[in-house]
Amino acid sequence: MSKIFKVLFTLIGALVGVFIVSILSDMKFVRDIESQKIMTVIFVVTVILFALIFFILSPKAFKTLEELLSFWERQIQTKSFAEVILGAVGLILGLIIAFLISQPIYKIPIPYVGSVISILLYGMLGYLGLNIGMSNKDTISERVRDLISLAAKKTSKPKESIKTREGIPKVLDTSVIIDGRILDIAKIGFIEGPLVVPVFVLEELQHIADSADGLKRNRGRRGLDTVAEIQELNNVEVIIYKGKIEEIPEVDSKLLKLATDLGGKIVTNDYNLNKVAKVQNLEVLNINELANAVKPLYLPGEEMKILIVKEGKEQNQGLGYLDDGTMIVVENGKNLIGESVDIIVTSALQTSAGKMIFAKLKY
Repeated sequence: MSKIFKVLFTLIGALVGVFIVSILSDMKFVRDIESQKIMTVIFVVTVILFALIFFILSPKAFKTLEELLSFWERQIQTKSFAEVILGAVGLILGLIIAFLISQPIYKIPIPYVGSVISILLYGMLGYLGLNIGMSNKDTISERVRDLISLAAKKTSKPKESIKTREGIPKVLDTSVIIDGRILDIAKIGFIEGPLVVPVFVLEELQHIADSADGLKRNRGRRGLDTVAEIQELNNVEVIIYKGKIEEIPEVDSKLLKLATDLGGKIVTNDYNLNKVAKVQNLEVLNINELANAVKPLYLPGEEMKILIVKEGKEQNQGLGYLDDGTMIVVENGKNLIGESVDIIVTSALQTSAGKMIFAKLKY
């Protein structure tokens, strides 16, 4: 490529020399030269001189071109496919407009002025069209979708099997999708209104699923599987929100803005997101709080049988767990680790991590 570019760049230099000679030949002091031999020498020397200059500058020009192409490639890689297509369409429209405007400009009687102005017009309007196309991706895409929807409504009959469920939208965050319990809740019909899964949440799940860490990878894949299973449910409407909200970098902040724009609620297990949402007066459905709320309530004096699995933090305490994960602290149960014992509930404590039951041995 370097050698081919050097040859082509040298030929461009020679053509520039021919262009310079054509300009000189229109000047009076050159036309006064009557010797054809001198004119030929001037022509040959000018062409060779410019070809030599361009030949010497070709390595630097090739390097500059490579850097420019690499820069463009990096810029394109940061853009979505839609942005690239819209940018290309904008560029083509800009060049067409420049062509139409430049036609009368070519007729300017001053030599070369029309060509220079036309080249500037092509550059300016082409860049303007490219920039407008790429920077207004969301607006243009929304208008195209509206036009397609309008055309579809006019040409097709509504399908009775497709129903839009009424209710407040529920925006799912990454943590609650990975947790997976939202699938069970949706299956039994405790969720009303559509479930909204933003595309930036799916991108975060994909990023987690591609992680080198095995644990993170499994969590990400489980989250993607959960979304796929929820989409297959017939009693729940799932909406994949494709807007990226590019002006906000953080996923949590995007979720808050999306919930505000939709007038919906956020479904999460994230403690910090829960607090921030409440500060902004957004309603939050926390799966952990729901799980704690539906756990069986044990009153003081009730009896049960549990397995002591380990010792507690305080002296002579033993710890056991119910099937739902509720921790039971048993007084004087340290020496009974590995044994199933009868206990009597003495009190219960509600914490941010869940419920904790205190009990004593039944003698």
